[in-house]
Amino acid sequence: MLQPLKVYADRRSQPSRAVIIFCRVNQIEFEEVTVDLFKSEHLTPEFRSIILRPFTDFLSFHQVGGNSPSPKINPMGQVPAIVDGRFKLFESHAILRYLASVFPGVADHCAAGASLVQDTTYQGSPLSLGLGGVSPGSWRTCNASSCGRWFSIAARQLMTWLEEGSCTWYPADLFTRAKIESILDWHHSNLRRGAATLVMHTVLAPFLGIATSPEAAKQAERLLMQSLGTIESVWLKGDAKFLLGSPQPSIADLSLVCEIMQLEILGDDVRDRFLGAHDKILIWMDNVKKATSPHFEEAHELLFQVKAIMQSKGPAASPKLKITSKL
Repeated sequence: MLQPLKVYADRRSQPSRAVIIFCRVNQIEFEEVTVDLFKSEHLTPEFRSIILRPFTDFLSFHQVGGNSPSPKINPMGQVPAIVDGRFKLFESHAILRYLASVFPGVADHCAAGASLVQDTTYQGSPLSLGLGGVSPGSWRTCNASSCGRWFSIAARQLMTWLEEGSCTWYPADLFTRAKIESILDWHHSNLRRGAATLVMHTVLAPFLGIATSPEAAKQAERLLMQSLGTIESVWLKGDAKFLLGSPQPSIADLSLVCEIMQLEILGDDVRDRFLGAHDKILIWMDNVKKATSPHFEEAHELLFQVKAIMQSKGPAASPKLKITSKL
């Protein structure tokens, strides 16, 4: 009997919320295991320690002697992390990619069309493809012999268009998927770095009794503003409903919006100072919320509770904690 997927998370963590929302929206059965970051549960030996396990504990066709190092949950001491049977994984973007790829019907519905291109035909007719895009037009035509690997890529693109599939969370379309990957990579060193650092050094650190850095907060504020501008100017052009002009959200939409939601902790006035001038971002965030409702709202309930506590008490004199979380 297969063990249920386990998601180790703290809903005060924006990447944790993204994974939880993704599972809920896509009806992926899982057990949520709360790891309280404020209590440093992510740093306990039970969560992060490396233990030695015999190779024979793992699926193998041959018995191998010796021991194999294996993390109990996540040796990095961060959330989210998942355990899927004997498989363990951390880093939210890697988890989202894994879930979208492993669970049937989640990634997108265009992948089925690509499987029809086995002998450079579509419904019995030879394919002669253009390299100008995925919609009809005056293209420079090519075939398998003249264009090599580009023919298979173009064929996949054309099949996506012919089948009129609903490309969504993690599209099979190679070009679109690569662009989503670029957004996710950009996110870590830009939007996330700016938003998370600002929240930590202006609100969370004082609340938890941790030393703050005004200079780090200033740099984070500048990076956050630049990042919001980049999202609008590069990925939300025109009347785009979601990133890259997609009619449906991707894992990049979900990850970035959950990150921006963390600004709620700063209070309404400060949040509005950052987002008030970015109408496109506000509309986009609302679109993501609606597309993932009611799970989006449910996953963020704890965040708003934390916001209310911070607003009522202000910075608290708490014991200093060693925080290496992904808040």
